Amino acid sequence: MKTRTIAVLILIALAAALPARAAFKLPAPEKLVLKNGITVYYLRTTETPIVSFRLMLRGAGSAQEPAALEGIASLTAELLQKGTATKNADAVAEAVDAMGARFGIGSSEEMVAFSADSLSEHFASLLAIAADCLINPAFAEEEFQKAVKTRRDSLKAVKDSPGAAVRSYFAKAYYGSHPLGHLSNGSEESLAKMTLADVKAYYKTYYGPAKAAAAVVGDIDKAALLKLLNGSFGRWKGAAKVPAVALPPLPKPQGIKLLLVDKPDATQAYWVLGAPGYALGAPVTPAAAVMNTLFGGRFTSWLSTELRIKRGLTYGASSSFATFSSGGTFTASSYTKNDKIGEMLQIVFDLLKKARGDGFAAEEVESSRNYIQGQFPPTLETNASKAGVYARLAFFNLGFDYYDRYLAGVQKADPAAVKAAAAKLLPSDGYVLVVVGKAAEIKTQLDKFGTWSVKKITEPGF
Repeated sequence: MKTRTIAVLILIALAAALPARAAFKLPAPEKLVLKNGITVYYLRTTETPIVSFRLMLRGAGSAQEPAALEGIASLTAELLQKGTATKNADAVAEAVDAMGARFGIGSSEEMVAFSADSLSEHFASLLAIAADCLINPAFAEEEFQKAVKTRRDSLKAVKDSPGAAVRSYFAKAYYGSHPLGHLSNGSEESLAKMTLADVKAYYKTYYGPAKAAAAVVGDIDKAALLKLLNGSFGRWKGAAKVPAVALPPLPKPQGIKLLLVDKPDATQAYWVLGAPGYALGAPVTPAAAVMNTLFGGRFTSWLSTELRIKRGLTYGASSSFATFSSGGTFTASSYTKNDKIGEMLQIVFDLLKKARGDGFAAEEVESSRNYIQGQFPPTLETNASKAGVYARLAFFNLGFDYYDRYLAGVQKADPAAVKAAAAKLLPSDGYVLVVVGKAAEIKTQLDKFGTWSVKKITEPGF
């Protein structure tokens, strides 16, 4: 690792270690508008000589890609980093590394996100490279073929790792044909038919400044920044009108869906249980966060305490909420030895029932509130985290006081509100449960939970 890279990482780590303020309040950024209409939210900070840039594009994520071209959103984002009209992939990577900077482009369900972080002295050069990748991508056939091969190999490798495979099987079992069921690496079928022309067409259709939200946080003067931005991302024209594709409502399982994926050589059984959650920004968010922290969101949660600490059934058990613009999901997951999977799942269902029916003790709720209020603010202390949050809040139109309101809601979440969240969000009968393991050893243990569909892991796809 080069000296400058080490210097940047040390500075970022020091910034992350700054003490959280006693009363958290996310500073309001200043609004700038580029000549092509992109809105950029700006905050000057001088604690460290680092500048962070984030840009998010609506409509270019995996939830918008055609089902037949599953994986093209992620592939397009990856290829944008693999060379421009004047620099090949190696030249781009070497230029970024020479500055000790960080630059990346990634896709998620509802967006594509650009990130760039560097020392202030190198920010102009880094921004020029990032904009060049977006505006003048090479889309070289060689890089396309390499990326497709890597994805095909990855799909095969996933099935050798039950911990990774169970996530893909769950996504397909829960979301079905819904766009959120698209896997970022695509499928054997979609990769076989995908061409570089498809990638170019996807880029031409879904990449444009009209639906972009950006943020810059760091040690840079506003006038200088505006000049840099207008000379780089402000020159971007892109698609004249990006299609407005709304994310459909998320599936709501009717009854219980059970899937067992048979992996004959597995010595452990991995599982994911999922049920409907809530949409991004929903009023239940603070109470749900307090509840989930207690149920499976930290090391001392109910799941971890019962499954790991008390019984030694696993090294890890957790639960979480994933939120999107039109809904969300609750998931819990863990793994154990084949002969213990029935015992483990029974404990999980008993804990779900207890949380829905009894809720949590007042001292537990207070502990969770304190935990969140202590752990959350430091996650937004760095330039990079602030820039990411500003772009995300603008992207989803949540308001820059969103996290202030969130923490205030956490503080107000009493045992009654937390119990109500558990009763509403922890599943009793409308859920999907996927287990990957050796069917010959675990099937009889699972039968008491219902009727299972069985699939061999050697079957094509997920």
